[in-house]
Amino acid sequence: MENVADYFGCLVFDDKLMKERLDGKIYQKLRKTIDDGEQLSLTVANAVAVAMKDWAIEKGATHYTHWFQPLTGITAEKHDSFISPSLDGRIIMEFSGKELIKGEPDASSFPSGGLRATFEARGYTAWDPTSYAFIKGKTLCIPTAFASYGADALDKKTPLLRSMQALNIQALRVLKLFGNEDVKKVVTSVGPEQEYFLVPKELYAKRKDLIYTGRTLFGACPPKGQELDDHYFGSIKPRVLAYMEDLNDELWKLGILAKTQHNEVAPAQHELAPIYTTTNIATDNNQLTMEIMQKVATKHGLVCLLHEKPFKGVNGSGKHNNWSIGTDTGVNLLTPGETPYENVQFLLFLVAVIKAVDEYQDLLRLSVATAGNDHRLGANEAPPAVISIFLGDELIGVLDAIENETEYEGAKKKYMKLGVDVLPQFRRDTTDRNRTSPFAFTGNKFEFRMLGSSNSIACCNMMLNSAVAESLKQFADVLENSDNFENDVHTLIRDTIKAHKRIIFNGNGYDDAWLEEAEKRGLSNLRTTADAMPHLLDEKNVAMLTAHKVFTEAELESRLEIMLENYVKQVNIEALTMVDMTGKQILPAIESYLTKLLTNVTMKKAISPDISCAYETANIEKLSAACDEMSANAGILERLTYHLSHIDNIIEQADFVRDEILPQMDTLREYADDAEAIVDSKIWPLPTYGELLFGVR
Repeated sequence: MENVADYFGCLVFDDKLMKERLDGKIYQKLRKTIDDGEQLSLTVANAVAVAMKDWAIEKGATHYTHWFQPLTGITAEKHDSFISPSLDGRIIMEFSGKELIKGEPDASSFPSGGLRATFEARGYTAWDPTSYAFIKGKTLCIPTAFASYGADALDKKTPLLRSMQALNIQALRVLKLFGNEDVKKVVTSVGPEQEYFLVPKELYAKRKDLIYTGRTLFGACPPKGQELDDHYFGSIKPRVLAYMEDLNDELWKLGILAKTQHNEVAPAQHELAPIYTTTNIATDNNQLTMEIMQKVATKHGLVCLLHEKPFKGVNGSGKHNNWSIGTDTGVNLLTPGETPYENVQFLLFLVAVIKAVDEYQDLLRLSVATAGNDHRLGANEAPPAVISIFLGDELIGVLDAIENETEYEGAKKKYMKLGVDVLPQFRRDTTDRNRTSPFAFTGNKFEFRMLGSSNSIACCNMMLNSAVAESLKQFADVLENSDNFENDVHTLIRDTIKAHKRIIFNGNGYDDAWLEEAEKRGLSNLRTTADAMPHLLDEKNVAMLTAHKVFTEAELESRLEIMLENYVKQVNIEALTMVDMTGKQILPAIESYLTKLLTNVTMKKAISPDISCAYETANIEKLSAACDEMSANAGILERLTYHLSHIDNIIEQADFVRDEILPQMDTLREYADDAEAIVDSKIWPLPTYGELLFGVR
């Protein structure tokens, strides 16, 4: 068996390869671009292009592409071959620095939110040298940013890079106040845990709702769900384990640090977690991971579902975003140390995050807002839509002592005694973990648990980076003018705690009492995408994001348009799919079963008029009524989608979807699911939850 270390990253043009294949001076200039942001010269670009091309051809590549992340939620690529004609009628393989650093895909068909007219087709991709090129199939993929002819960002990478730059600038200002002159760069790192479902491909192909929308629009709950907690961390089935092993191999070849795999809470649900890496690279890697998960599943006769709520009544799929801040000297700025009460630098960065999350809770909420995630948040293992921070008992004690200016009696380190001599003793953490918290401190990082499984992690991280940059800017503005740094930093930390402690909550986020308490505290409860997205253009949000040059005002307006348009389109597709399935599959199946029941009654009565037909009669009445209701409700739903198409304002469209279409879809589904519980499974036209989740008809 081949050693993983021997092939890990074999399809990545990483730092080791660049050092081997580039002239020493060229390599150093490239590192200056990557590390310090210095402008890349064409001479360096040409040298890198030749080295990349030669390596890729050695690996069997014939094409190259600028791989980018438009506002569709997935990646995009246009492939060009390396071939160029030669004078003798044959070809040579060429790739220039100009081709490396700039591409020109047609931009007219990508979402722009009004930044450009459809006839303005030109767009540019620009090489991101901080993210390594890689080979996929026979194509060299070059990670790039994507912008319009007018230099407006049309992608998710560009604002993310801007937000990382903004945080770096402000964090360096603060660190210098603590005497950290050796720190040249501050970066955020992310480790996104990825949840997903696997279902048999042959069953998936029989469900229009899964094919068109990624989730089941109909489906009665089976007798058994996740209530026994027997799937979570359970023994992995051989077919799934074979998939995971194949997936790991493909990810490791691409240098993706896939680390953990296990069964998740719901039946047929699983998780993959990588080791954290720089946010920009982690974002690229996660996009690749989702693509490869789906491709590998097909090889195993499976389909990987990345929708946030593919099955009603069981755990939805999220993507926990483990976020931290570190320096180029290897220091994690969110590590409390043994004595967090005395670690002033840590405390200042901690309260900067607390302040950021409190002041920009709406931005964090809308950064994860999608039609799919609306079904997940607040249900079955997912955090609520209300943003709060979990810190644990130790840090709460530290902050209380600072706020009240009292002595802190540190939490004592206790050893776990399990009552069996042969078992080892180990030191217990000074705080527990809180699965119900949307934003939880977990030792040396924050875990943002609200992301949906199909979300790009770029969105939430650009908002988080920007908000924290704003907190650090305000801190630096105060402390740089301080005459008594020690006193002023203590006052700043104390005042920040007092001003923003409302966002801190260590209790059960699933409890209805918390929602009432959150309202009393003045925390926002933006339950749906339609509720959340318009806050993007709130004055404070526009001011902050434009001040740090993460977005222009025009780009923000375009994002609002695009995100709400995606929401409306997604739900409209779901509604039309429900109408189609109701008329062409579900109603005919019910009618077929009714015919069977009526035939039984006729045959029984032919034998004897006195024979009881109570079972048949009751179900005939129920199903006949259900057919009438479903037909009527499907008609209403179809008319609502027609009305939706005649609303011009996108915010009004989103409100109409939330208030009219989604409730009507729920009503239609309720009748269908009740009917499914009655109709003979041999007649029911759709693979059931029992089949999809447990393999049981």
